[in-house]
Amino acid sequence: MLLTPEIITLYIINALFVIFATIAFVNAVKIVRSYDTNATTSYQYELEKKSYLSATIIKFIFYVKVPLFIFFVYTLNNIATLLPGAMCAAGVVSATTYGTPLLLLKILNLYVFAFWIVLNDEDMKYENQPYLKKKFWLFCVAYFLLLAEIVIESMMYGALDVNSVVDCCGAIFSTTSATYMAEVLGASHSLLLSFFYGTFVLLVLFYLLKNRYFYAITNVFYLIMAIITLIAFFGTYIYELPTHHCPFCLLQRDYNYIGYFLYIILFVGTFFGIALGLIEFKKEEQLKRFRLSLFYNTLYMLIVTYYPLSYYLKNGVWLK
Repeated sequence: MLLTPEIITLYIINALFVIFATIAFVNAVKIVRSYDTNATTSYQYELEKKSYLSATIIKFIFYVKVPLFIFFVYTLNNIATLLPGAMCAAGVVSATTYGTPLLLLKILNLYVFAFWIVLNDEDMKYENQPYLKKKFWLFCVAYFLLLAEIVIESMMYGALDVNSVVDCCGAIFSTTSATYMAEVLGASHSLLLSFFYGTFVLLVLFYLLKNRYFYAITNVFYLIMAIITLIAFFGTYIYELPTHHCPFCLLQRDYNYIGYFLYIILFVGTFFGIALGLIEFKKEEQLKRFRLSLFYNTLYMLIVTYYPLSYYLKNGVWLK
């Protein structure tokens, strides 16, 4: 087991999450089972009060989870200095079988909790709260996802061994290794870029058509292609090194922490887009969210496109 001040901090915050989330979960189960908007009993009023308490707790968890995710990545980078062979967070993530599932689960939970916040805000706009039961059903799912995340995170820290040599990001994201990642990195850049820019064109098309369902689905594919092309192609121009594909080194000081900015705007853009397909907003609100989503997705596309173009204009050649 590895214990550092950062890991101990994460343990404490996770313990608080479990306590508060369990309180909200117990209330959520009661609301889902018994709340009736047409009833006027004292128990219904009690459930309504519990719904406000639970909503406050859930919002607190989300608003803490966002900066905590950044702190988690910062912790991984710090731990990397303690593990032989690790150069950045990638080495820590790959050091155990729990690292990759944990990272994916943390990202999923950010989307789930963010969607809950949007659903709650939309629900509070109506006197009869049409989404009350739905949002607490969603939290019941989110609760178990949160517990799974906390358990896996604890297992990952417990499995870290400072005496074992781990792979560096150069080995993990190598095009010559026998992994699925190597197959992706070895794919034709022209093909990957065609999918990425093609998906962006579809985003613009469905934005103009105001088709929220197709726009939401396209955002999912845009998110996937954005991550793949960042690792396989765009990242190499940020590093100015054709063999460097690590998505974690982008978060380091050497590269002006550009990764934080890229990942945040990608999250915001795709989240607003996906949420459009899940909630039927009023027309004015829907148009606002369409614009926000396309703005952030376009900003991401322009920034990552800048790096290879800038490199070519300065050097007259592409990286190979």
